[in-house]
Amino acid sequence: MLSDIEIATAAPVRPIRDVAAETLGIEERHLVPYGHDKAKVDLAYLASLADRPPGRLVLVTAMSPTPAGEGKTTTLIGLTDALHGLGHRAVACLREPSMGPVFGMKGGAAGGGYSQVVPMTDINLHFTGDFAALAAANNLLAALVDNHVHHGNELDIDVRTVTWKRVLDTNDRALREVVVGLGGKINGFPREDGFDIVVASELMAIFCLTESWADLKRRLAAIVVGYSRAGTPVTAGDLGAAGAMAVLLRDALSPNLVQTLEGAPAFVHGGPFANIAHGCSSVLATRSALRLADVVVTEAGFGADLGAEKFVDIKCRLSGLRPDVAVVVATVRALKYHGGVAVPDLGREDLPAVEAGMANLRRHLHNVQEVWGIPCVVAVNRFPGDTDAEVALVLELVASAGATAFPATHFTDGGVGAQDLAKGVLHALDDPAATSFSLTYPDDLALADKVEAVATRVHGAGSVSWDPKARKQLDRIEKDGYHDLPVCIAKTQYSFSTDPRQLGAPTGHELRVREVRLAAGAGFVVVICGDMMTMPGLPRSPAALRIDLADDGTILNLS
Repeated sequence: MLSDIEIATAAPVRPIRDVAAETLGIEERHLVPYGHDKAKVDLAYLASLADRPPGRLVLVTAMSPTPAGEGKTTTLIGLTDALHGLGHRAVACLREPSMGPVFGMKGGAAGGGYSQVVPMTDINLHFTGDFAALAAANNLLAALVDNHVHHGNELDIDVRTVTWKRVLDTNDRALREVVVGLGGKINGFPREDGFDIVVASELMAIFCLTESWADLKRRLAAIVVGYSRAGTPVTAGDLGAAGAMAVLLRDALSPNLVQTLEGAPAFVHGGPFANIAHGCSSVLATRSALRLADVVVTEAGFGADLGAEKFVDIKCRLSGLRPDVAVVVATVRALKYHGGVAVPDLGREDLPAVEAGMANLRRHLHNVQEVWGIPCVVAVNRFPGDTDAEVALVLELVASAGATAFPATHFTDGGVGAQDLAKGVLHALDDPAATSFSLTYPDDLALADKVEAVATRVHGAGSVSWDPKARKQLDRIEKDGYHDLPVCIAKTQYSFSTDPRQLGAPTGHELRVREVRLAAGAGFVVVICGDMMTMPGLPRSPAALRIDLADDGTILNLS
């Protein structure tokens, strides 16, 4: 079979103006083209659609993945193509890939096989420059903080309390902890600092939750960069930084329009990590798509314990959006993995392991249907090595858990391979479900109680423990009046616990909180658990060592 990049390169790509006009009714004058196959859609035009009745929203999430991932984004694209092929006006809403994973362990994030968004290489690399704009705005604020201290420190910032980090869109463990301002007085005040990856930054979260330029400026001004020596929060607004930051982000805020291999429209906009951030594409893109389409298919990163929980408790809470149906992606190999099979042996048929691993999927289904009240179907993303007996067993086990599963072969067959899934989703959308959407916790709970609610109700934990540093940070955030914010729990994607080795559906485990960060502009509190890092490192054999450029300019081995 051809590689992802070979499939994407060989595919006929329609001019984006034709995709916009013929599938969404967007006239060319409302597009800001970036070449012939991608464009931003004018914000003023999108705002003019506010009175249109919204379409229906389908949330794609997944069971806890294997290290290779289970094809959640690929399933989203295949489902969109299937709906498109059945005659529905369907739009995909995806996150923009970070170049950290592209050159690190996971590779690209534009789908795979015959279910991709294109131009794949552009999307996985610089795309329309959104991430560069975010990095520039983030680092401008960092420079303004140090510049303010250097020129007299009128706000009396205690440099030991500066929390605003610099960012770049590369995995680089050496930059997690650094010292800045060395070299004498002319270079500023020496202090400890550090870098995060762009997609883990508060600015990325703000970008994905904002609804307008005015809302953007309000959120930017609310960013807390540190504390004065008197102990009061110092904000970007206090520094006068919000206006200049907004200027850098002005054009990036318009959603990016591309297409699938089969010509369905797709908004690819924003890209916070799901294990260390809130893991959803932008509210602007989702809301715009709902005004333009009958069905919008979007995603939440990694398993439902991370991505879907944050979609519900952060994106839905802050925006008012509500999913009509959820699609939970499962694979035979992930079930075997959670049933105790080692990664090298996942290709062998093992029915007892499939049944044992069902505990993981069953808990995700419980959370989606019972905790959040979202009707759901299961997409069994079928791999070539899956046996008929294994797939049949999955369908039987899912039915016994109170849901319906649909095998899908979109990776090899494109939208046609997901048509049964699409019909199942349409049936679920049209079937009035006896469920009521709900959040995991109310706004008025104390922050520690919100963390405990997620840990016990969603993760199956028995208790929450707080490192002394984290408890002190939490108490300060509460004291400063931010107790009503939701929490964003950063933890491993491989387990319901904070230990990636605890597979299946562990119960009674301890959620250990190592650090707490306030993201006042985004409107939530980041709770970092276990060994999670907001600046990932590269693996022993990073993808960067395989990616190459041919003499004719062709990009090789990007997948």
